[in-house]
Amino acid sequence: MMVGIVGKPNVGKSTFFSAATLATVEIASYPFTTIKPNKGIGYFKTECVCREFNVRDEPVNSICINGIRFIPVELIDCAGLVPDAWRGRGLGNQFLDEIRKADALIHIVDASGSTDIEGRIVKPGFHDPLEDVKFLEKELSMWFAQIIRKDWPRMARTVEARVADLPSLLEERLSGLAIKRWHVIEALRATGLSGEKPTMWSEDDFLRFVDALRRISKPMLIAANKMDLPFAEENLKRLKETGYIVIPCCAEAELALRRAAEKGLIEYIPGEPTFKIKDPSRITERQLSALKTIKEKILDKYNSTGVQDAINAAFKILLNMIVVYPVADPEKLTDHYGRVLPEARLVPRGTTARELAYMIHTEIGESFIYAIDSRTKRRLGEDYQLKDRDVISIVSAKRRA
Repeated sequence: MMVGIVGKPNVGKSTFFSAATLATVEIASYPFTTIKPNKGIGYFKTECVCREFNVRDEPVNSICINGIRFIPVELIDCAGLVPDAWRGRGLGNQFLDEIRKADALIHIVDASGSTDIEGRIVKPGFHDPLEDVKFLEKELSMWFAQIIRKDWPRMARTVEARVADLPSLLEERLSGLAIKRWHVIEALRATGLSGEKPTMWSEDDFLRFVDALRRISKPMLIAANKMDLPFAEENLKRLKETGYIVIPCCAEAELALRRAAEKGLIEYIPGEPTFKIKDPSRITERQLSALKTIKEKILDKYNSTGVQDAINAAFKILLNMIVVYPVADPEKLTDHYGRVLPEARLVPRGTTARELAYMIHTEIGESFIYAIDSRTKRRLGEDYQLKDRDVISIVSAKRRA
């Protein structure tokens, strides 16, 4: 699963991405700093089961810090969108194409209103950030509509001739956008439109369907960035009325904290509400002042910088993912090399024991016999739906995993 970082130019997308991944990307106060997409690895943060089982884990595919597990996730920083990007303005189609493979979107919004609709710097409070939400919705929906229209007459005739059904045709046509059959079915249900008579749809019907398909296939949350600036707090309340998940955020603060921790100046775990200065003698007055401002204006007020919270919400809420721990030995919680709790995997809620076996290795899935719950030692069948924080051993004819 991949999450896209989107928004208009100059709202802090690249800063958010850099803070989340500690990648070195170009950051500047002018539009189109990001021309090519930046792909990187962020982390989903969760409480590790090592504390519950009172063991010292040995992570292989993730990191555990003081009982907090960080699981790698893929992020893509998409270049800024401007109005009419779907028509090609501002290299818009190129930028929109970067979003194709994203399964969910984090919309970075300048909550302070200090950038206009084009991404130009203005005084805080000058621009209404709610306009940015409407603008992005329109750009994405019109982009979807543009792609679907190319084959719409042919698809509609094919459906009404009963040669194929609309969900199957659209899944095939939109496979490059990571759209699935169930997305189309859910969009039809949400709009109340008939998938059997698409030639009868009006233009408004078509656009309602496309908009619903966009919302379902590319779920989105808002990271209300620049919360340290004037007008941000009152705009945050208004953004929450849009119906989206809205997370107060200060990407600059998170980047500063992670850089300071990387240099050994402070102890800081991403997403935590506090940090600790390790050696005050190594901190300059300017750095101390900056850290104090971050503490007072962001951490004390919002309990985090919001960057880690936004990533977690994207995977846990928008994509409905859970964490499971596959082990080979359900008693010792080890893999075949004796490593304790080596893996933590993010999987979609509803994943079955056999599906997990296939994720580990095709042969294990094909020769699946049963699974074992490490807590209860109960045998689980192939249709058992995994629960969050399950520690599972797969027994197969090939080997355990």
